[in-house]
Amino acid sequence: MSNTSQTYQKLTPECQLDALASIGIYPETGLLALNSYENRVFSFTDEHQQRYVVKFYRPERWTEHQLLEDHTFSKKLSEAGIKLSAPLEVDGKTLHSFAGYFFALFENLSARSLAVDDVDSLYDVGIALGKLHKVGAQHQFSERPTLSIDSTIKTSIDTLKGCQFIPKSIQSDVFQTLQDLHYKITTKKLPKLTMIAIHGDAHASNILLKEGQPYWVDFDDCKMGPAVQDVWMLLNGDRNEQLLQISMILEGYQEEYEFETEQLAYIEVLRTLRMINYAAWINNRWEDPAFSRNFPWFITEQYWKEWLQSLQQQLVLLDEAPIMLQPHY
Repeated sequence: MSNTSQTYQKLTPECQLDALASIGIYPETGLLALNSYENRVFSFTDEHQQRYVVKFYRPERWTEHQLLEDHTFSKKLSEAGIKLSAPLEVDGKTLHSFAGYFFALFENLSARSLAVDDVDSLYDVGIALGKLHKVGAQHQFSERPTLSIDSTIKTSIDTLKGCQFIPKSIQSDVFQTLQDLHYKITTKKLPKLTMIAIHGDAHASNILLKEGQPYWVDFDDCKMGPAVQDVWMLLNGDRNEQLLQISMILEGYQEEYEFETEQLAYIEVLRTLRMINYAAWINNRWEDPAFSRNFPWFITEQYWKEWLQSLQQQLVLLDEAPIMLQPHY
């Protein structure tokens, strides 16, 4: 199943039900597909009226050991009292295999995702993030990756060089801008980063609110990385709005764990990294029907022209002074 388009061909509804039956779980309802592109994720109610989520991991993306490290980290966080959706043990195991697919079972939290403009919840999210990083600072991954800004940008640019959808009229501008961004980032004088175990993909959709309390979901991208990687993705809007948001996040965060404020200098670097990597990711997965179905704009000229404009704006933002907080931070 090395061809992306064939990755999930064998994961039919019958295969999904057989996989669940192999661990003694029998859905009473149908399996409702949830919003996930890398993996295949479904919610259902079983014969005992228990509500679950099952995640079938994308083949060949993570090794068994890497998936188990994800589960071990989730368990460690849960034991520390951090609210999250952790993989459930069935017959003493959290990771199962069927027909070539690894899969895991989770409790259905029946909660809503954090809205990107929900400023009132950011203090509580900051507390939850501080708790997560307090544990993460004492945890060392051996199989999961470590965030590398330089290598990620290089790999993403190399991927995009093979992208057939970038309009010829702007190709030279695109790759010149990517080269300029790479140079500017790698030559920028920045403080050394402290690497800890982080969530890795802490955007609003991966934080659920249940009775007003934040719960973490989807540790699929957990890795060794800087704390700021789990902070900046919660920011949106203009600079003043982002300053308010980060102030509220860190006010809660500092209740639980000390944040290295010099890491704020990396926000625009990490934002640039994600913009480039996101386009490369979609390109890599394009043969998967879920991607062409959910990202139809990826092959339009308008998308690439706007993407280029955004990259050119990042060249400017990378030269601006980073967000600074009040002295008590």
